[in-house]
Amino acid sequence: MTPEELSAALVRILNALASDGRVSVEIPETVRVERPKNREHGDWATNIALQLGKKAGMNPREFAQLVADELAKEPGVSKVDIAGPGFINITLDAAAAGELAKAIVEAGASYGTNDTLTGHKINMEFVSANPTGPLHIGHTRWAALGDAIVRVLRASGAEVSAEYYINDAGNQMNTFALSIYNRLHGLPVQEGGYPGEYIQELADAIAKDHPEVKGLTEEAAIPVLRQFGYELQMADIKKTLADFGVSFDTYFSESTLHESGAIESSVERLREQGHVFDEEGAVWLRTTTFGDDKDRVMIRANGEPTYFAADAAYYLNKKDRGFPEKMYLLGADHHGYVGRLKAIAAAAGDDPEFNIEILIGQLMSVNGARLSKRAGNIIELRDLIDWLGSDALRYSLERVPADSPITVDPELLKKASNDNPVFYIQYAHARSRQAARQAEARGVDRSVFDASLLTDPTENELLAALGQFPSVVAGAAASREPHRVARHIEAVASAYHSWYAACRITPVGEDAVEPVHNTRLWLNDAATQVIANGLGLLGVSAPEKM
Repeated sequence: MTPEELSAALVRILNALASDGRVSVEIPETVRVERPKNREHGDWATNIALQLGKKAGMNPREFAQLVADELAKEPGVSKVDIAGPGFINITLDAAAAGELAKAIVEAGASYGTNDTLTGHKINMEFVSANPTGPLHIGHTRWAALGDAIVRVLRASGAEVSAEYYINDAGNQMNTFALSIYNRLHGLPVQEGGYPGEYIQELADAIAKDHPEVKGLTEEAAIPVLRQFGYELQMADIKKTLADFGVSFDTYFSESTLHESGAIESSVERLREQGHVFDEEGAVWLRTTTFGDDKDRVMIRANGEPTYFAADAAYYLNKKDRGFPEKMYLLGADHHGYVGRLKAIAAAAGDDPEFNIEILIGQLMSVNGARLSKRAGNIIELRDLIDWLGSDALRYSLERVPADSPITVDPELLKKASNDNPVFYIQYAHARSRQAARQAEARGVDRSVFDASLLTDPTENELLAALGQFPSVVAGAAASREPHRVARHIEAVASAYHSWYAACRITPVGEDAVEPVHNTRLWLNDAATQVIANGLGLLGVSAPEKM
């Protein structure tokens, strides 16, 4: 019996009690079951009686007793106890608990997926680095966390579009182009320009593919170099992201907002809502109406739109593309954006508590990381990947909450020891695959399954950890916290290592294969599947051998 099946049984019992008139209360669609902190209290527990008892006008223990009496009749339930003010503790018989192993193997890659967010359509923007240089350490954390959040949201039924906003408008692009122009002609980069060897690399690549550019005047060359440099730099960014296991469904160009008239249109749309006013020759959005600390200029007195105007046009564009929910993943220096973005949503007639969500990630650092020789004054993501490996870097970032600062320890990540969390988990997966290969060599297969034979305490612990995985994924999606998945598969790996040390999958010596060996192979492969599924949600590989 899986936790989901147990939850469904509780819902069925509650509905039956309501139909019989024994309780009068609105029954929830799902009932949460959890592992009790003290294993002596049973396999699973629920506090549903505490939630519904008083609403039903009953003492919670009295309500719990009604549920317990019916639950005890369910096949696979060995014992039901009531503890404290109304907690219901549930013990399954060995066969019912062990059935989970087979269910997981049969579910395969789909085990852990759930429908808790079905119906949600989300546009999630993250990374969005300027196309004027390589990705660096400041972009690394949200690249890893953002991609993992996308994965857990999709695993929980949400329809998610991952989006990268390309800031390819404004003076920064002309500065970028002029930097390339100067390097193209053997001149030093201008004051305020972009330093680093990558600018020379871009200039050399353009000179090779488009030699005619070198003969253009500065005025004529800037727009050409702006476009060629942009294309080359975005290709570099996309390759680095791919090497990090991060992909986007959409790369959205800011310049299209300016070229299409979307910014002017957004101003008029917000004016129609009654929130735009003119003052001192400029056009303003009255964001203070919605809690912002000051009103924001959209169009300057000289007729030039502000970055804020582009933000508003971009928000409305997402809305027009059919995304009710819009998520923004921003860096630690972007706290000031929260109020103004929520004000845009409210001014557009949306609910800022539902239609827009802004996550702020704290800074990360890497001990011993060196500034990039290519980029000159930054630590490049590509260098971190080459140094630490994508798996180790991603996992180290994803196992810590986004709102906590983090310092990555390279020496730890390079250790092939249990102190290294990513090694510990990947080794559990590799060990389980090796165990399966050894079982096959000894003639142990999955032709027999008898769940009642999984009686060792370590088997109970492992099954319990495996059973919690779907609810952990759902919780990670709801809270936007992929570190919950990481920490849980660490617990699964720990339970697996303990079980592996205590229980044999293969017979001793020349002894015959018995049903317990076949059944344990099912449990071994169930652990393999959960670890692989968990690592997959984090964008980390599950190695066959180590």
